[in-house]
Amino acid sequence: MDQAWMRANLTRPALDEVAVAPAIEESIQRIFGRKMTPAEVVEQIVTDVAKRGDAAVLEYTWRIDKVKLTPETLFVTEEEIEKAYAVVTAEESEAVKTAIAQVRYFHECQRRQSFFVNTVGGSYLMQRIEPLAAVGCCVPGWRAPLVSTAVMCAVPAAVAGVKNIIASVSPPPASGGRIDERLLFALKEAGVHRILRAGGAQAVAALAYGTETVPKVDKITGPGGVFIQLAKKRVFGRVGIDSLAGPSEIVVIADEEADPSFVAADLLSQAEHDPEAAAILLTPSEKLLHEVLREMERQLSVLKRADTARESLSRWGRAVICPDLSAAVELCNTIAPEHVELMVADPWRWLAEIRHAGAVFLGPFSTEPIGDYVAGTNHILPTNGTARFSSPLGVDDYIRRSSVIAITAEGLKELGPAAVKIGDMEGLDAHAAAVKVRLERLAGNGNGNGNEGK
Repeated sequence: MDQAWMRANLTRPALDEVAVAPAIEESIQRIFGRKMTPAEVVEQIVTDVAKRGDAAVLEYTWRIDKVKLTPETLFVTEEEIEKAYAVVTAEESEAVKTAIAQVRYFHECQRRQSFFVNTVGGSYLMQRIEPLAAVGCCVPGWRAPLVSTAVMCAVPAAVAGVKNIIASVSPPPASGGRIDERLLFALKEAGVHRILRAGGAQAVAALAYGTETVPKVDKITGPGGVFIQLAKKRVFGRVGIDSLAGPSEIVVIADEEADPSFVAADLLSQAEHDPEAAAILLTPSEKLLHEVLREMERQLSVLKRADTARESLSRWGRAVICPDLSAAVELCNTIAPEHVELMVADPWRWLAEIRHAGAVFLGPFSTEPIGDYVAGTNHILPTNGTARFSSPLGVDDYIRRSSVIAITAEGLKELGPAAVKIGDMEGLDAHAAAVKVRLERLAGNGNGNGNEGK
């Protein structure tokens, strides 16, 4: 298939080159008084928060979200948490706890163990695994109370043993700062310790630099729109980040036996997320393609978020006839999408051919929303082509590995000469001397200054 056509029509531009929807451009002009790119907006906000702390966080939360806060109300109170527990229904509680149990079960299997290795001359090497001390989790709450993202962000951190998990949540516009009680419940159940009542670039900056009220963290994780991801990119190096998890995307590879209603429903499940979400169908069956398009129109007519889904489909929706399934898989690997569904007769046959994807769903009943909610795998996945080199959020994102080296005298006698030679080869005399001085002491024929024999 034509590579130039694929790049132009099926892959997204780099994150800092994304052209946002006209409505967002209008919002930027209204809020900031001039035309600015998303990258310029983020640079201004991050720089300002780094300089002015709480005052800047409060100002941008008001200007952007129309939520008026004070330093005293930046964090959710225990009283609000207690109210959330009283409001959540038994069915809602059970659903959230089911998701948490599944996610914890899967992520417990990811836990690494520290280990010792016995090496030459009785020496020891060790890899030590330790949890990060403090992390910030970006949890969208602006358009919808994404309780599932609360679970996906926080449970792996809790499994890793992080002692200070702070969630950043944008209250809905003009909400007075109220965060949906179901989201508060999910955050607390998932293991979050504190909930910051602010989101966007200003919250990312606050967590990265610290303010008078917001403590600095070691790493920031979680999904979000272009502004959150550009802010994470901007502060990387001052703190760690998981990945640049941008707008959601799905590729469905379907053959002529696929159920059009299933395919349509799964494409719409991503399109309803966000005007920037992408939903792509790849199929060798022209008949199926037209059936899916008709079914999507039928299902759109009853969706609550039909307007968002339609805008997403008009911007990033694609339906492509491929010569065969091999060509569809090749195209999918070029896209390197967040989610791939193999809605084909023998999905296991094709799994090994999918090289670049955040998550792969096999067969008609492995619908992507099951992965979003309760399967147990993480739904915070690489997007925008980064599945070529990035992985889903997991326990590894919340730990650090350190090496421990314990070399015995016998070990140094065996390894030391090679180290001295490499130091000489590199022209780093002090490196070589640091080893040589010990070898000479062990040989009992030097004064220990590392210069004997020169």
